[in-house]
Amino acid sequence: MTRGAHRIAALIGLTLIAALSPALGPAAALAAVGRASLTDIENDVMCVACHESLAVAQSPEAYSERQYIRGLITQGMTKQQIEGQLVAQYGPSVLGKPPADGFNLVVYVVPPLLVALGIGLLVFTIPRWRRRSRQAAASQPPPAGPVDPAEARRLDEDLARQI
Repeated sequence: MTRGAHRIAALIGLTLIAALSPALGPAAALAAVGRASLTDIENDVMCVACHESLAVAQSPEAYSERQYIRGLITQGMTKQQIEGQLVAQYGPSVLGKPPADGFNLVVYVVPPLLVALGIGLLVFTIPRWRRRSRQAAASQPPPAGPVDPAEARRLDEDLARQI
């Protein structure tokens, strides 16, 4: 084959790859995105027996939960599906984070609200404190003039007797 033929063959090959990649790409992308891994799920799930992250739990129940998760992964379930199965099997306490609905929404709303209120309080109070300290400094009488030498000598003598 000549050099020009190699270029044409390479161009045709690249064109075929580009043409077929949209057909293969979304399926492969969905499989990669939806594919669950044990380590990813372990970090988001709690051991129902020892109430710690499944990633660090070492109880027999934790080993059982991991085995159950491995079985669900081999069935091809996504992370969301597996978490749903775990909630159905063990209850909502198996989730590391409470679902963001109902009363559990308080967990997600109150801390940022408290931080915002604290910042707002500081924004209003710090200028007041600074203004008050400036006013207090301005209202104090000016410092006295130079110290009388006799008074300074008497103070030194008093201090020397104390030591």
